[in-house]
Amino acid sequence: MTDTLNIAAALLTVAFGLIALLAPAYAAGALDLTTNGSTMGYSELRASAGGLFVVVALAAIWLGNPIAYAMLGFVYAGAATGRCLSLILDNPPLGKAGAFAAIEIALAAWLIAANLPRSGDTPGL
Repeated sequence: MTDTLNIAAALLTVAFGLIALLAPAYAAGALDLTTNGSTMGYSELRASAGGLFVVVALAAIWLGNPIAYAMLGFVYAGAATGRCLSLILDNPPLGKAGAFAAIEIALAAWLIAANLPRSGDTPGL
């Protein structure tokens, strides 16, 4: 069951990442981002919300190691941390930012809790 949920979480991550990687204008619109006449914003979306997530998720699937899936969870924990800080400091639309935060927190919690070795367990490396 854990393996199935790990792979599902990683494939969901790949899907999210591919949107930003291949369709940054669409991703920008979905995230209420605007450009100031520069394409640098699209470059940043392709890199940080696209390629980074796609490659980490594919690496977790390829490695097939619980620690790799836990690291994907830590990536989501970082995203959730930034999102929650934004909710406090930036006052984004609560519904949209809250939904993204909830997804990031849920994926982080699952991937970390299900895959980190417990005390006395032998690490998977």
